[in-house]
Amino acid sequence: MFRTLGMDLVADDDPRPVTELVPYAECGRAFVATDAADLPVGYLLLDVVDAAAHIEQVSVRLEDTRKGIGRALIGRASIWAREHGLDALTLTTYVDVPWNGPYYERLGFRYLEADEETPALRALRDKERALGLDAWPRACMRLKVSFTD
Repeated sequence: MFRTLGMDLVADDDPRPVTELVPYAECGRAFVATDAADLPVGYLLLDVVDAAAHIEQVSVRLEDTRKGIGRALIGRASIWAREHGLDALTLTTYVDVPWNGPYYERLGFRYLEADEETPALRALRDKERALGLDAWPRACMRLKVSFTD
């Protein structure tokens, strides 16, 4: 989908090797959505960044988009954060990509002002800039996690 926006650098990014995913699974910070045949259709990886659950990656298979899978994975991440005493989800994202910034806004995330970014979020953004990802506008976002249902 990124290629349709001329974002070939992002579209050509190779998937992470399994060796990088294993620690997420072992620590209970990887969530996978499956279809009726129990095949993976989406996943979410969480880190802990400055006392918030940070969405490192959320991806849904192209043919399974617009089915609520991403929303469900983010909901599960919110539960994990609450279970671990963390009061927010954070992420970095593309501002103008419809299935990024605007999508997360619809889920209740808000953009952080530069002075609201924590030191580790600033470090993540510096790393993204070094990788060339700021060829398109990016920002940090935050969602407050409720401790009541």
